[in-house]
This record gives sequence, structure tokens and C-alpha cells, in this order.
Amino acid sequence: MSAEAGGPPGPAKRIVLMGPAHPYRGGIAHFTEKMYRDLSAAGHDVTVVTFRRQYPSFLFPGKTQFEDVPDDQAPFASVRLIDTLNPLSWRRTASFVAELQPDLVIMAYWMPFFAASFASIARAVRAHRIPVLAILHNVIPHERHPGDSWLSRHFLTACDGLVVLSDAVEQDVRALGVGQPMERIDHPVYDLFGPAPGRSDARRRLGLGADDQVLLFFGFIRKYKGLDVLLRSMPAVAERLPAVRLVVAGESYDPMTEAVDFVRQHRLEAHIRFDVRYIPGEAVPDYFAAADVVVQPYRTATQSGVAQIAYHFERPLIVTDVGGLAEVVPHERAGFVVPPGDPDALGAAIVRFFQEDWADRLTAGVREEKKKYGWGRLYEALERLSGVSLR
Repeated sequence: MSAEAGGPPGPAKRIVLMGPAHPYRGGIAHFTEKMYRDLSAAGHDVTVVTFRRQYPSFLFPGKTQFEDVPDDQAPFASVRLIDTLNPLSWRRTASFVAELQPDLVIMAYWMPFFAASFASIARAVRAHRIPVLAILHNVIPHERHPGDSWLSRHFLTACDGLVVLSDAVEQDVRALGVGQPMERIDHPVYDLFGPAPGRSDARRRLGLGADDQVLLFFGFIRKYKGLDVLLRSMPAVAERLPAVRLVVAGESYDPMTEAVDFVRQHRLEAHIRFDVRYIPGEAVPDYFAAADVVVQPYRTATQSGVAQIAYHFERPLIVTDVGGLAEVVPHERAGFVVPPGDPDALGAAIVRFFQEDWADRLTAGVREEKKKYGWGRLYEALERLSGVSLR
């Protein structure tokens, strides 16, 4: 981090990171891990505080909330204190943090379900004159519920400052009428997964052919991500591109019956495979290395961690013009941008990508664009908001 952020190292600080972390899984947990590694490497004393209970099981649609990694193999030790349904744990968490006397607390926020617990902790910590900042991955959820705006406002006003990761999130915060100091940066590239393996080796391990034209839909499968739109584009795409292969890799939060039936009805079994499971970190490089292009047909979005994984592995993308996706993927420079909910436009972009040989041009554009997404900008924004030197 020091080299990327620039400047001589300052005195070590005591920092608390609060949010998803091992043993919990997902993109925000990876974000926490990356921050822990960077800040620790810069010489700071970093404590990660995470959940004792993140979601109650009846509210979690997936198979498990946890990584399949033993604690003794975890990238770092986390302190599991927060029970989102138990206010007594909120008080204990705030007391634990206050006893550490940190120079800065940084909280990860992404949905209103956590607003009550996080706001309570933030206000109690700030009562001890400890600054609290929030990194906002999302403010208003993709699937909305009554009270979302009030809950998010309740938490945001409990913080000293806010970092937003896309124009879409910034607009949501301003629409809430929140007056806290705010910094807007781009979501940094996820670079925790190591270098890309060779394409031929990755394809062999995934059972894909050397000459296949491979599309990758990656990550948790939710309705707002538009997998159904991508599937509806595939009959026409397969007719034009006989070697096309769509790999759908990720755990589904919704039943897959309709998707499987669609593939069967349209005789697309040779063109579409479903790896419907949580993809562990060690398997991620193979999926991106094997792909020619990553497809994100989202109906709604703020920013996307998947896009930043694609940038790390230098893979072009085809995305829809929603939220912050088009900000990250400039049209005809790092990928193609198409209207949301339009399988014909999506299919045409896929066919164009292969038939007009865009892969090399867009890959070069990805290499250039990814230079903008270093982690140093995040730490600089946190410094400006808190006055605490992180370099």
C-alpha cells in the first residue's frame, strides 16, 4: 500500500475494520481482507471485528454464510462479536472497540438490515471521541423493502464520514439528504486471487475446449442480475456462433428450475453449463482465465465486484447500462455496454465481440483502464475524511 499510496510512512495507527470477514464469505469479506493486508503491511495495528450472527438462517437464501476454510488456515484472525438481532451484543462490541482506543474505525455497509446494529455501535464508539467512517458498497438494496431509506439514513448520520464507490451510490446518499462529509472513489480492483493461470490449463480443468468461445456469468445468482435475459439471448447467439459456451458459475439464491427448463426446451445443453455452487477463492482464477469475455446482464446495479475481478484478470466485459457498470466499462474500450432487459441487444453484442475480433482491442483497453482502480485512492480518501494518516 505504501508504494501505491505514495509518501513516506507515518507513525503506526490502531485501526478497527468492521464488517464481513472470515469465516463469512463473499465480495465484501474479500474487500475487508484486502484492507487488512494493506494496512498491516503499512505497519498499522489492525483489528477486524465481524459477526457472531450475520443473518438469521431464515433470512439467508443460500446454503451457507461461511467459507469452507478452517480457522487455522484463515488469512487473519477476526473477532466475532456482532449479533445483528441482539442489542446487547451491539453494546459489547462498542465497549470492546472503545477499550482498544483505536485511531479510526472503518465500517463496511451494504444493506439496511445492518443499519440498526451498525448505527448503535457507531454512535457509542463516537461518544469516546473515536472517528467512525463507512465504506458504502450499497445504500438502497436492489430488492427494496419499506423503511430502507429511513434505516440507511439512520446509520449514515451516525458516521463522521462516508466513502462511496460509484456515482449510483453517491446519488442514493444525496437523495437521502445525508450531510456527512463524503468522498467518491472507484471500486478498487480485486487482486486477492493471484495471477491468472494459462488459458489452456484453465480450460482443461473446467472441461472446456481450446477453440470454444467462452462467456462467463459469475457470482451469486439473483433475479436483478438478469441471467434470464442472457439465457433468452442464447438461442440466436448459438445459431450464429456454433462454438459458443456460456459458463454460469455461482451459487443461486433463487430456484434454477426455469433456467434449466429453458436450456432443455431450446436444446442448448451443448452451449450452456451451470456450475451452481459457491466458487471458492482458489477456483476463481480458472473461471476468468478460461473466459473470453465476462457478461453482466444486470437489471439494476450500483458497482460490481465481479467487474473488478475481471479487470484483475484482464478480461473484457459486456455489461448493461445500469448503475455504475458503464462507468467502469467504457463502451468499445474495455467492453460493450447494452440496454438492460434486452436479449436481442445483448446477443448482438456477444456475436459482434467474436465475429469482429474485439478480444485483443478490448483486453488492451482493460489493461489501461485498470490503472485507475488502485487501492491507494481508497486510503487517501479515508485520510482526507478522518485526518488519520494511513501511509
